Amino acid sequence: MWTQVVGKVQLALAPAVNHWWHITLHPTARGLTTLPMPSGRCMLEIAFDFVDHRLRFKTSDGRVREIALEPKTVADFYREVMRTLDDLQLPVRIWPMPVEIPAPIRFDQDVQHHSYDRVWVERWWRALLSVDAVFKEFRGGFIGKSSPSHFFWGSFDLAVTRFSGRRAPDRPGADAMTREAYSHEVSSAGFWPGSGALAEAAFYAYAAPEPAGFKTARVGPAAAFYSTDFNEFILKYDDVRTAVSPRDALTEFLQTTYDAGARLGGWDRPELERTRHGG
Repeated sequence: MWTQVVGKVQLALAPAVNHWWHITLHPTARGLTTLPMPSGRCMLEIAFDFVDHRLRFKTSDGRVREIALEPKTVADFYREVMRTLDDLQLPVRIWPMPVEIPAPIRFDQDVQHHSYDRVWVERWWRALLSVDAVFKEFRGGFIGKSSPSHFFWGSFDLAVTRFSGRRAPDRPGADAMTREAYSHEVSSAGFWPGSGALAEAAFYAYAAPEPAGFKTARVGPAAAFYSTDFNEFILKYDDVRTAVSPRDALTEFLQTTYDAGARLGGWDRPELERTRHGG
């Protein structure tokens, strides 16, 4: 919920970018951060520091404010963020309703959720950093349009997405956010730390629109499987963590699922992929 509060501040301030890339958070050597956001006459960054366990506000005119990351209610955290922005004379108003979760509670009324476990926060963040390094390396092999490796605070996953360059068919009945997110053909992969949707931490990969034959495509490593519940390939985090080479196992999953989607979807791969002799 705390990342949603900060993410919604970025949604309110940052100029719009295709596929909602302007609202994502980005892993750092100390935690997660927004990108610089224009606010009045200065730029503002808000960063979660999971080493010192502080939420840090920095402005381009040199001002710094901090909030302790410790057990407190979502309502208290929300009020501290809004009060800090007011103190910096950078008032922001956001819709205080969380998204993409069941039974949402308004931030300013949520006294139910109040836990903050430093040990598990640090474990999750360090896992995220390791995954981010592999995602960035994988992204480097593609010279077509690609997203950065970035963190979506609604679905709470780190993701990297490649694009074929072609527009996708319309999605009848889709909401405006989904239509923008999937306006073009994609091959996407990501990391969930575990949630109500999926009980344990796992990697996922999908193609949208999904080409014929994708469900039964052969991908690796051997522990990967196609989930008909999610219409995505899944590789459990523990199967990567306990592999002889976790980096190689994750890279194989990213590469083989992309290969399947690009081959079956008829992507112009010589124009999109970095090769030994070009790109």
